[in-house]
Amino acid sequence: MVYVPKFIITPHLLAEVEQVAALRERIQSAVVDLAWIPALQKDTRTRNVHASTAIEGNPLTLEQVRVLDEGRELSAVGPRHEREVLNYFAGLRHVEKNAAIKTIRHTDILELHRILAGEVMDQGTAGKYRTIGVRVGEYLPPPPEAVSGLMFELLEWWNTTSQQLSPVISSAILHYRVEAIHPFADGNGRTGRALALWELYRRGFDTHHIFSVDEYYWEDRPRYYAALAAVRQDGEDLTGWLEYCTTGLKQTLERAWLRIQTFQIKSVEKLVLRPRQEQLLHLLRDHGSMAPSEIWQALSVSRQGAMDLLRPLLDAGLVEKIGGKKTGHYVLKKQ
Repeated sequence: MVYVPKFIITPHLLAEVEQVAALRERIQSAVVDLAWIPALQKDTRTRNVHASTAIEGNPLTLEQVRVLDEGRELSAVGPRHEREVLNYFAGLRHVEKNAAIKTIRHTDILELHRILAGEVMDQGTAGKYRTIGVRVGEYLPPPPEAVSGLMFELLEWWNTTSQQLSPVISSAILHYRVEAIHPFADGNGRTGRALALWELYRRGFDTHHIFSVDEYYWEDRPRYYAALAAVRQDGEDLTGWLEYCTTGLKQTLERAWLRIQTFQIKSVEKLVLRPRQEQLLHLLRDHGSMAPSEIWQALSVSRQGAMDLLRPLLDAGLVEKIGGKKTGHYVLKKQ
């Protein structure tokens, strides 16, 4: 028996998918200068690890996650938090290494879970389907004796009929279904998000591994959890969930486009955008130009904090100041 997802292609969903496709094509056509791709891949991987582990409650900051990826030590940080982060780095590298795999089997999913959840399980065993009942808030996942059969049905769908859908749609369906089955005693969220990313890789959607959609989920976790719960409330109708995920992927591609432009700047040092700097660039794009006072008010930072954000952008040639000392405004610099 094959899993059959229930959803409707609404006009809104179709429009979002089309915008995602257009953004992806723009990004693909810009990926010519291979010199900066490794730096962008590293930045994306770090953001992905930080976001997906933070969703599950890991307190490490983005900068602390960067430190661990570089092999440096952190002080006053619990070993479990470090292990979760290092595991996710290993899991993403495993997915990247196996991006071209044609058929996903139970052993592939179990191996990914073993990498992600090793030494950080509160219950159960890493790399094995659960043998106990679990509860997720008010949600009661299927009993343990049903897990293997449900995963078999999902794999049948994933390896066959899912390929008739856009990877934008199939990755979101896979993400939800793994969460719903909850095949492991612990670590299901990280595994579901990693598998959704694997689908984008193996379908050739993100050939350079420079998209990090998990940041979208992390930045508004209540909405993420509500979107998952809404599927069950709607009788397993995935339409709303697909619209939510597609909007998230669109925003992810918009950010990736900003980062690509940053990495393409011909400067001595490549700039890695901080979240507030991305927010600032979006503000300048939307407003056209902004006075210093408008910037620090919009970002809720001090005047000095605004300048600390602006200075690297000015040095990199992304932003320029127009006007005099008292009347100056900041604008995006035309590339």
